[in-house]
Amino acid sequence: MKRLAFIAAVFAFLGGSHPARATDAGFTQFIASLWPEAQAAGVSRATFDTETSGLEPDYKLPDLILPGRPATGAPSQAEFVQVPADYVKEASIARLASEGQRLMQKYRPALTEIETRFGVPATIVLAIWGRETDYGRYTLPYDGLRVLATQAYVGRRKDQYRTEFILALKLLGDGEVARKDMRSSWAGATGLTQFLPSEFYKHAVDLDGDGRKDIWHSVPDALASAAQQLVNKGWQSGVRWAYEVQAPANVDCTQGVPEVTKPIGEWLRAGFVPVRGQKLKPAEQAEPASLLQPEGIYGPAFLTTKNYFVIKEYNFSDLYVLFVGHLADRMLSPLAFATPWSASTQLRTADVEAMQRGLTRIGLYADKVDGKAGMKTRAALGAYQKSAGLKVDCWPSETVLRSISTAR
Repeated sequence: MKRLAFIAAVFAFLGGSHPARATDAGFTQFIASLWPEAQAAGVSRATFDTETSGLEPDYKLPDLILPGRPATGAPSQAEFVQVPADYVKEASIARLASEGQRLMQKYRPALTEIETRFGVPATIVLAIWGRETDYGRYTLPYDGLRVLATQAYVGRRKDQYRTEFILALKLLGDGEVARKDMRSSWAGATGLTQFLPSEFYKHAVDLDGDGRKDIWHSVPDALASAAQQLVNKGWQSGVRWAYEVQAPANVDCTQGVPEVTKPIGEWLRAGFVPVRGQKLKPAEQAEPASLLQPEGIYGPAFLTTKNYFVIKEYNFSDLYVLFVGHLADRMLSPLAFATPWSASTQLRTADVEAMQRGLTRIGLYADKVDGKAGMKTRAALGAYQKSAGLKVDCWPSETVLRSISTAR
C-alpha cells in the first residue's frame, strides 16, 4: 500500500491539479518514515524535525526515476560523449596548473605535513581541489540536504542516498557544518574537495588543529581529508599515477583493461617506450601497471599504476583521473602530453549503449550498459573487431556499431 501511495503521489505531481500539495504529502510521508533510522544513527529528534521541516524534493535534478517520465541520466552523460581533448582541455589545465603553483607556496606548511603524514604528493591533492571546485572559486549550486532527500526518494540509487541523507542530518546535528554551508553538487557531494556525508565520517581530518574537521572552509583540512581518502583506498607512497608511453605499432588494444596487469619492465620489453626519453628506475620498472589507451590506438597511451585506480575510486572516470594526474604533473613541469589527442569524434550516448547491449548479447561484454566508452567497453569492442575481421582500433564508430547490430 505504501508503494501505491508513493506512485499516486508522484503521478499527481506530474499531472494533477494540485501537484505541489500531492507530491509534498508523499515526500513528507517518506521523510517521516526515516526517523527510526536517523535515531539509530545518533540524530536527535530536534535536529530531525528542524532540518526536515518544510523540506521539498527537487524533481529537476538528474539521475531520477519518475513515473511517466523517461529516466534522467547524469549530466556527464551528454548527448555526445566527450572525447578526451574536450575534457582535458589545455587552456583549463594551464590555468589551473599556474594557480596550483601559487597555492603550493601559500599552503606549503600544510602540504608538507600532508606529504609526510599520508605519503600523497601535494600536487595530487591540489589537483583534486582544482578539479572539484576550481580551488574553492566554484560555488556548489544545490542545497545538499534537499539533493540527498530527493535522490533517496526517487533517485536511481535510493538505498545509497537513504544512508547519505541520514548521515547528512547527523553532520548537521553534530555541528560539523551549518545548513547554509552544506551546498552540494547535483549528486550530493559537498565541501572544497566534494565529499558525500559517508565519506566525511570515514576520511575527514582536522589538520589545522582547531578541533573541527572543516572541509568547507579550511583548506588544510579539506586537502588532508582528500589525502586520507586516497590512503584509505590504497594509495602507495612514492608511486606515480601513470607513465605516458609510445605504444608499439602492433599494439593489442584489447589488453587495455585493469585485469591485464604486469610489471612496467615487461611492458617496456614488449615495445612500449616512455615518452621524451624518460629513464625508469628498477623500482619503477618493477611496479605492476595496466595499459590505458583513452582513444583506442589513437592519441596518447599510458601505463597506469595502482595509484591510478585509487584516484579513480575518488571519481569513477578515466578522464577524471587523466585530468587530475596531468594537472598534478603540470604544476611541476610545463610539458603537455607528448602525443596529442586525436581529432576523433565520439558516438552519441544512446549509440554507445546500443553497442554495449550488442556486445553483451554476443558474449563479449559483461559490465554496465551506461553509454560510456570506458576501458572494458573499448576492450570488448576490440575483441569484436578481431572476430569480425575489422580493423582493430578499440574505438567506437558508426561502422562498427552497424556491424555489431547485425551480428549473431
